[in-house]
Amino acid sequence: MTAILENPARRLFLKTGAAVGGGLLLSFSLTGLGHAQDEAASGVGANPFNAFVRIAPDGVVTIAAKRPEIGQGIKTSMPMLIAEELDVDWSAVRIEQAPVDAKVFGEQSAGGSTSTPDDWEPMRQVGAVGRALLIQAAAQRWNVPAAGLATEPGFVVDKAGKRRLSYGELAQAAAGLAAPDPKTLVLKDPKAYRIIGKPQPQSDTAAIVVGKPLYGIDVRVPGMLYATFLKAPVFAAKVAKVDLTPAKAVKGVRHAFVVDGGTELEGLLAGVVVVAESWWAARKGRNALEVTWADHPTSAQSSAGFVAKAAELHGQPPHRNLKTVGDVDAALKSAAKVVRADYSYPFNAHATLEPQNCTASFKDGKVEIWAPAQNPEDGRELVAKTLGIRPEDITIHFTRSGGGFGRRLMNDFMVEAAWISKTVGAPVKLLWTREDDMQHDFYRPAGFHRLTAGLDAQGGLTAWRNHFVTFGEGQKFARAANIGGTQFPYGAVENYAQDVSVMPLGVPTGWLRAPGNNAYGYVYQGFTDEVAHAAGVDPVEFRRRLLGEPRLIGEPGKGDSFHTGRMRAVLDRAAEASGWGRKTPKGVGLGVACHYSHRGYVAVVVEVAVADGSLTVRKAWAAADVGRQIVNPNGAEQQVQGSVLDGIGSALGQAITIENGAVVQSNFGDFPMLRLADAPEVEVHFVTSDNPPTGLGEPALPPAPAALVNAIFAATGKRIRTLPIGDQLASGPGVPQGAA
Repeated sequence: MTAILENPARRLFLKTGAAVGGGLLLSFSLTGLGHAQDEAASGVGANPFNAFVRIAPDGVVTIAAKRPEIGQGIKTSMPMLIAEELDVDWSAVRIEQAPVDAKVFGEQSAGGSTSTPDDWEPMRQVGAVGRALLIQAAAQRWNVPAAGLATEPGFVVDKAGKRRLSYGELAQAAAGLAAPDPKTLVLKDPKAYRIIGKPQPQSDTAAIVVGKPLYGIDVRVPGMLYATFLKAPVFAAKVAKVDLTPAKAVKGVRHAFVVDGGTELEGLLAGVVVVAESWWAARKGRNALEVTWADHPTSAQSSAGFVAKAAELHGQPPHRNLKTVGDVDAALKSAAKVVRADYSYPFNAHATLEPQNCTASFKDGKVEIWAPAQNPEDGRELVAKTLGIRPEDITIHFTRSGGGFGRRLMNDFMVEAAWISKTVGAPVKLLWTREDDMQHDFYRPAGFHRLTAGLDAQGGLTAWRNHFVTFGEGQKFARAANIGGTQFPYGAVENYAQDVSVMPLGVPTGWLRAPGNNAYGYVYQGFTDEVAHAAGVDPVEFRRRLLGEPRLIGEPGKGDSFHTGRMRAVLDRAAEASGWGRKTPKGVGLGVACHYSHRGYVAVVVEVAVADGSLTVRKAWAAADVGRQIVNPNGAEQQVQGSVLDGIGSALGQAITIENGAVVQSNFGDFPMLRLADAPEVEVHFVTSDNPPTGLGEPALPPAPAALVNAIFAATGKRIRTLPIGDQLASGPGVPQGAA
């Protein structure tokens, strides 16, 4: 079935050889690379990276983008890597979204800022293989050694400069050649880059501006019906009683039925489905329903209850210790000064501008799906298990996503659409309302930290302890509620302890942009600022001393390994760019924070002005080290700016609160997003280091909330230890430091 979306006539062939019209179609199996190498080593079988390049006789090069585009720019930056090594003009490149097929393409998810580090070398090797094949084809035509030939953008030339052939002329001959082992090819010297490192516009920008259909919400298929799915306010509660007659009486409604559902929060839950000939009819039919929901064990849970339980647990010994170095108790007892503070933050929603949606068509035991998914293969497995069909009988098509931020790593919307289509025997588009999206998210977990630090007489940090209260049961954390035992300043202080206690939770949780770190950056860097002031040391200088000499803390290549020199470099750059140390007027303050996450080092300085309890965020400066190469400076700058603004917006006013087991907030009216008029300028600086390139979708967010609250303290003397900031600045003057 063909969806009416993004030029359906143009599809990539999943084979090697000649393309229609006499061009070259290249399929590269780059075995032994990236995840494939890791999987082979672990005995689970290689899953090779593949990429596809189609070269037409007129020289137009079509490159497949294998990962989903969720606004991070990967649909542009990964083809740039291929085009660079293939040696073509970027103006000759056309980009298509690859089909979803893990057996062909390997990993096709988007999350954790992993696309660039995972695909940096394989995608360049794809281009290098194509270039080598074209050179070999020219060598055979001219009957000369391939070593005597070179390329210019779109052409193979002999080094004497006497002959040249376009890629379009060579494409068909190259299609019949055996591809060389990519590991034998020499990749370009970065000094020769013409595409990598040069700003390029995002591939879909022109289409987005004029409103062309690109997103999941835009999909249309022949015979399609529209579906809504009403679920209980309390997560996983069943339907106790409902009269479907009023919904069925609405003009245009075709079906209304109860779904019994299961108990797995990421799967098919109970609810009532209304299917109609139009979205409006489906929504009208849904609104006519009066549903009585069954009692559920988690209906007594609330945000207020979690706060009270956290306070109780903080008054008791922690459930367990994750990491201890030295003797924290002894160091605190002998400290010249002890600093204590409690930090907390709420549940938070992803609030993607495009609500969850999916189009599915079930027929003859097979299902075809169009979805804005971040993790399609997990969706395939979930649909197969729920519908009782084979994974290979499920076809998934990527659509562009109107924001992901980790929400679309879960595939509840996909299995719902597939189930409804199977039930009604027709293609359906399932579209969540904004209220559905806000009240049935997989939320960033709330968290509660009790921090204690010890200082010597010279203001040096001698001890650090964090008792973190989070969610889980026994030794198991709730999803995304865990913390590592080696958060910095681990490795920089002689006496360190990371303790944890857990409480049960019935609220679905998941990964929000910069998982964990989006909260821990605020906590650790906010408290570091408190310790610096208690020590009587400038906050930037205190961090410099804490970082010490350039060195690696932890094991090379491990997720928690941390290089103090790289962090010092971005800290110094942000301080320099912001004019740190300059005198500011009364009510104006600068705050700084630096944090490592997702293989990126980022420091942020924020300037605020506070007058009569009213806060204005004036400007932010960000410095980032994500390795030796920025693939697309245009996209990279946008990612850093977006991350900083995202962090500031969440800190200012965003909170999901739970009452009687259900979410209170329902739309942007009570879950405010940062508006353009309130968004400060974000000045971005990149610090290059001799390390492999890494991703940028996440690491710039964690330091932003901390820099903001630290700036508020500098302006007002008031510490913000609980997010969101909300109206806390209207509650009076600064409060005393937590030093004893």
